[in-house]
Amino acid sequence: MQALNQKMSTQEALDYFDSLDVVPAEMMIGKWRGEGVDTDHPMDGMLESSRWHGKVFEGPEAVFPLVHRGLFGGKFFANPNLMPIGLTAALPFRDFLVPLLFPLLQILLRTSQPKARLRMTEYRGKVSATMVYDAKAINDVFRKIDDDTVFGLMDKKGDERPYVFKLYREV
Repeated sequence: MQALNQKMSTQEALDYFDSLDVVPAEMMIGKWRGEGVDTDHPMDGMLESSRWHGKVFEGPEAVFPLVHRGLFGGKFFANPNLMPIGLTAALPFRDFLVPLLFPLLQILLRTSQPKARLRMTEYRGKVSATMVYDAKAINDVFRKIDDDTVFGLMDKKGDERPYVFKLYREV
């Protein structure tokens, strides 16, 4: 098996995901720090450049899918409904522009309301914890690396392949 911090092909990531155990929904409750896995997906690096920190699962009906670091050290919940993911991924000079623009727009992107739910769904032959966005055709499906680390696939309607990431439990 390839080390998780190394670049992986999409197929290697899918094979690794398929080899992992399922995640019970209750395991996801809490705060998680996120990190993308480089698979040459168009979104690779985009979340990091926007100062993405991770996700917060307060309960089955209350999930904050986008926790970002603010300019002055605090964290805030971003509203995914206001983020043009497809457009941003295709933006010329994205890796230069997003770090400049996102902090300036953070006041407009903030939310105090959960924007996703936690469910058990079947994906790639196993039933596992899944974060379902409220207003986007996106599901983040999780598999267990260990009790404090999960491997995630962002299954977005219309994308040929998933965006791959890891979450680490915060204490």
